[in-house]
Amino acid sequence: MSAFFDGLETRAPEEREAALLAGLPAFLTRAAAGSAHARRVLDGTAPADVTSREALARLPVTRKSELIGAQAAEPPFAGLNGMPVGQLARIFVSPGPIHEPQGQAVDSFRFARALHATGLRAGDILQNCFAYHFTPAGFMLEGGARALGCPVIPAGTGNTEAQARAMAHLRPRAYSGTPDFLKTVLERADELGLDVSSLRLGHVSGGAYLPSLRQFYADRGLTVLQSYATAECGVIAYESEARQGLILDEGVLVEIVRPGTGDPAPEGEVGEVVVTVFDEAYPLIRFATGDLSAFMPGSSPCGRTNRRIRGWMGRADQAAKVRGLFVRPEMVAELARQCPGLGRLRLVISEDQGRDRMELRAEAAEDPALRERLAAALHAVTRLRGGVALVPPGSLPNDGKVVDDTRPLPG
Repeated sequence: MSAFFDGLETRAPEEREAALLAGLPAFLTRAAAGSAHARRVLDGTAPADVTSREALARLPVTRKSELIGAQAAEPPFAGLNGMPVGQLARIFVSPGPIHEPQGQAVDSFRFARALHATGLRAGDILQNCFAYHFTPAGFMLEGGARALGCPVIPAGTGNTEAQARAMAHLRPRAYSGTPDFLKTVLERADELGLDVSSLRLGHVSGGAYLPSLRQFYADRGLTVLQSYATAECGVIAYESEARQGLILDEGVLVEIVRPGTGDPAPEGEVGEVVVTVFDEAYPLIRFATGDLSAFMPGSSPCGRTNRRIRGWMGRADQAAKVRGLFVRPEMVAELARQCPGLGRLRLVISEDQGRDRMELRAEAAEDPALRERLAAALHAVTRLRGGVALVPPGSLPNDGKVVDDTRPLPG
């Protein structure tokens, strides 16, 4: 069995770049034919003229942070869909809300390549612990596994004991889900005395893959690798056995730009990840993810020749990913609207023994009933549970920060 998914992974870098740029005009032509948003992006530019990165960089970026307002004004997708709504396979509702269309292809999010790099092969059972409810993550991984010929246990999130018992009974070889949830399931299996030794591989995403978690899995003899993906773009980059940066997916064109602009950053400089996705159903042109990263020099020792990025290095805005879901400044503003009379609010994200923690700090006099109201509102708005602390008025910094991610960057 080949170590590589296909021959695209080992092309000469010059050949790959030429193929990407040669495909741009035709892709942009098709996008403009089906997507009102693409037509706005290309206003005044002929697709046939976009044959270089410099020409592409002259097009405006589409920011993820703008989608909530744009889709509210022009439902359902603000014209970003590249085919009629009635021809789509699924319509997702991610927190925000942001709505994402999915086309009919089995592996439309291109996860098969990333799972193959993790070690999955046809016949391996995958216990998929990403969410299937409203958001696309569960379907992303399932589509990639099906394309590889792997049976999938659609486990979803939560229900730790049921997850552990299913793992012991069905004997999956691989796990997919957020980085910290696998640790929770394995520790529960240990408490119950269950044999989960069939599990050998893990593919994680949707959260910080911290050094402490890497060591925990290594100590158990597990190969657990990560990918960087978004609900809109699918896989952007993935980790190989070399564990030296994340290798760009073959189906995207990635730029690193100066945060807050569309201008390409100097080579190696940390900037915002901007992605063009060659997807007929969801043709994204210069989609600014809000994530920070940087290109790495050279290619991976594993033999894959595509460019690498250093992985997730923070947010260009104040959004943060917690247990696979984004929390955003707009959500904190919604909490303030639901609970009037508060002073400043700050949502603090931290890490405790490899698990994400979230606490809402609100300036208000001590009031148990208010704390309960805020906790319920926090869960309703973010779909995540977190603590609430009422702090003295005037005690939170006057620095404009409402989402404060204090977790250490992954190694």
